[in-house]
Amino acid sequence: MATLPISTARPTDRLAVFIDGANLYQTARALGFDIDYKRLLRVLSADCRFVRAYYYTALMDEQEYSPIRPLVDWLDYNGYTMVTKPLREYGPSGRRKYKGNMDVDIAVDAMELAPHLDHVVLVSGDGDFRRLVEALQRRGVRVTVISTLRTQPPMVADELRRQADVFIDLVELQASIAREHPARSQSFSAAEIEEGDEEYDEEEEEEGEEDEEDEDEPRR
Repeated sequence: MATLPISTARPTDRLAVFIDGANLYQTARALGFDIDYKRLLRVLSADCRFVRAYYYTALMDEQEYSPIRPLVDWLDYNGYTMVTKPLREYGPSGRRKYKGNMDVDIAVDAMELAPHLDHVVLVSGDGDFRRLVEALQRRGVRVTVISTLRTQPPMVADELRRQADVFIDLVELQASIAREHPARSQSFSAAEIEEGDEEYDEEEEEEGEEDEEDEDEPRR
């Protein structure tokens, strides 16, 4: 079984994973591959005292169609702890735009769980998390950051990469976590891309992901 190449990890480490869903989506898309989330969870939870894997994303209001809802439901039933919030509408009337930011949610959950952890894996390149990493380290928790330097510009902020105890480029995990079969043509709304400073125009759509050739995963 493939494992994370973390030299500081020990089998006795209590480890939790915090995934910034929008950031991971953008990173994998920039690198040109789709993530098999079942394989990802196996890699992240191997060779440690695995506690939990949190996945954070913003969703359209329940009254409206959210194209990533099938993915969220599948992750929820397949080992991930889902943390969601509604996308917020903003901007002038006539052209609907949304944004959603999960940074505070990730920081609060990580700090609450810190007393019960030895190791945190943060899947994000957002530089705003540097202070969170520093705070976790002061509490004796080692932190691994997963993002990439292989894009132009890099998806990981330099200050976050330098603060982490270990940095792993997502490219190093591609062989272990990439989808083995091409996804069927799907159209997922850019609602998945809920970076706090990014805009989502309802008229734009992104080519999607997450159609596992697995009987446990719903076809979408």
